Amino acid sequence: MPPRNRDLRSLAALESLRAVTRRHFFRDCGVGLGKIALASLLAGGTRAIGSDVPAFDVSSPLTPRAPHFAPKAKRVIYLFMAGAPSQLDLFDPKPILAKYDGQPVPAEVVKDQRYAFIRPDASLMAPRFRFSRHGESGAELSEMLPHLAQVADEIAIVRSVRTDQFNHAPAQIFMNTGSPLPGRPSMGSWVTYGIGSEAEDLPGFVVLSSGSGISGGAANWSSGFLPTSYEGVVFRSQGDAILNVSSPPGFDDQLQRDSLDLIRTLNDRQLGRVGDPEIAGRIASYEMAYRMQSSAPELMDLSGESQETLDLYGVTPGKASFANNCLLARRMIERGVRFVNLYHEGWDHHSDVEGGLRNQCGQTDQASAALVLDLKRRGLLEDTLIVWGGEFGRTPMVESNATLGRSLGRDHHPQAFTMWFAGGGIKPGLTLGETDDLGFHIVDHPVHVHDVQATILHLLGLDHERLTFRTQGRDFRLTDVHGHVVEELLA
Repeated sequence: MPPRNRDLRSLAALESLRAVTRRHFFRDCGVGLGKIALASLLAGGTRAIGSDVPAFDVSSPLTPRAPHFAPKAKRVIYLFMAGAPSQLDLFDPKPILAKYDGQPVPAEVVKDQRYAFIRPDASLMAPRFRFSRHGESGAELSEMLPHLAQVADEIAIVRSVRTDQFNHAPAQIFMNTGSPLPGRPSMGSWVTYGIGSEAEDLPGFVVLSSGSGISGGAANWSSGFLPTSYEGVVFRSQGDAILNVSSPPGFDDQLQRDSLDLIRTLNDRQLGRVGDPEIAGRIASYEMAYRMQSSAPELMDLSGESQETLDLYGVTPGKASFANNCLLARRMIERGVRFVNLYHEGWDHHSDVEGGLRNQCGQTDQASAALVLDLKRRGLLEDTLIVWGGEFGRTPMVESNATLGRSLGRDHHPQAFTMWFAGGGIKPGLTLGETDDLGFHIVDHPVHVHDVQATILHLLGLDHERLTFRTQGRDFRLTDVHGHVVEELLA
């Protein structure tokens, strides 16, 4: 054979090998492993074990499905305060901490503790703001939260949340997915997998972001090993919701429809050949994108909102902001979106915690409270769960480091932090949990991250122990092998 022909044949063989993925190898290798795995997947391996939640529907993965039991909430808006707000300066007043301001923390308190940037024997630092009681519930809140104080009787404050992680990225991923390692499905993915979505022209799980970025990145809203139909879809808060959602000039609706129909024909053919659910997810994504070309611009257009509503949230038209995102979240759930994550980064105050909190509360307090008020007056708060909180708390000890240019800040504190909840079956006006006199350790009603996740699922009618997905030879769930519903939080 001439050398050139041998080279061409070798090149063709190499290209053929490149086309064989691991999935196709196991499918076609002759021992049946691929076919067995695929049959398991399509015949119920994706089923929510022990429930009436159906297997993954390749034709319509986000079709609404019945939960395990009657839900109190139908949807969730999660206000994630990335960077970890200081609970000691906002929610958990400590007169004793103020009394011993500047003194070393007792050695027995910090025994065996680890910190990211400070020594365990650093001096104590008093809360930076005044606290007062509000509403009939008498909730104690910092002066930095004047708007939240107006809805004190609508929210439940939990001062005794704890986590296993003390650095931002793993702690954020842990709070959102139940694991500190990237690759697990996020809470919004589990929810839409379990009960689908009521939105016809928008994704079931939407992500909005403000601030300066998220340490955990896209792992916080990933679908992990669940089908990608359940992935969080990131929207921008102004302009086109998603880049390139608008067709370019000269590309009319009919040409768009014809192109998508051709692509669908090819995808359907490949789906029939290999049975890969990801192809079904791709088909659904193309169709959703087509519908969003008309629904997304309408969603983003705030011109129909009254000036009173814009003022309530503190929205400046045309300006991306946390306030803008809160109003968009309300508009999304009105259109059937099941789970909305609002990430606001900027709470990592290793230095000047006082100035940092003034800035961040100025950006978030009004809109957070407005969301509660607006949902209530529209009759949506009753079955919409609002969650507010970060990935961990901040230390009672001061962080000051001349080398790093830091002073009067607080370090990471996984042992205790505060979250608040509203609507969707939550007992309003409740303050749950207590920390010690220094705000260091929990002394009453500890609530683990997995307990928070179990409770959110419970309010949506989902049993966190039964909502599972089989992969890698075992059943996985959001709460891993942990978690208990926080019964005291339930109305």
